[in-house]
Amino acid sequence: MSKPLNVVAVNGSTQTPSRTLALVNALLQEVGTRLRIDAQVVSLADIARPLGGALWRTELPAPVEARLQAIEQADLLIVAAPVYRGSYPGHFKQLFDLIGQEALVDKPVLLAATGGSDRHALVLEHQLRPLFGFLQALTLPIGVYASQADFDDHTIRSASLIERIRLAADRATPLFPASAQAALARAA
Repeated sequence: MSKPLNVVAVNGSTQTPSRTLALVNALLQEVGTRLRIDAQVVSLADIARPLGGALWRTELPAPVEARLQAIEQADLLIVAAPVYRGSYPGHFKQLFDLIGQEALVDKPVLLAATGGSDRHALVLEHQLRPLFGFLQALTLPIGVYASQADFDDHTIRSASLIERIRLAADRATPLFPASAQAALARAA
């Protein structure tokens, strides 16, 4: 039996709870229904303060360094950021500034974002996709954007958002070996 895919989800919100974390968890769950995965969430809420105090990666405390290594070693990244003033937050950018320059080359990345209204939906195309393009990651053609109207508190309530999450998971699945998909089917 093949080993599970190493999926790391980055929650770019510094708030707990957050709609961004709810979206991350929903994406992980949906991908997990299609592929056999070993998943972990790297949440900025847990590392923002020590991360923000580091100018260089060598200045990071060991627990934060371990999270950067997890991101670099993932088979699939799910990256979600809240929209702040038309873009991703500064701590989110700081996190990816400290990732190895070539650590994400050809790594599949599923992009996601949350914002207060639909007017921020293009953050996926105008902010996140260029960032990961610079890092030479393989961003999936479909991203998932969710606005405040898609949630009831921190719970996804929108049928259209649930469908977008399913579609993103459907599109991610073929990128991985049939053995990861077949193993899941046998386990069911």
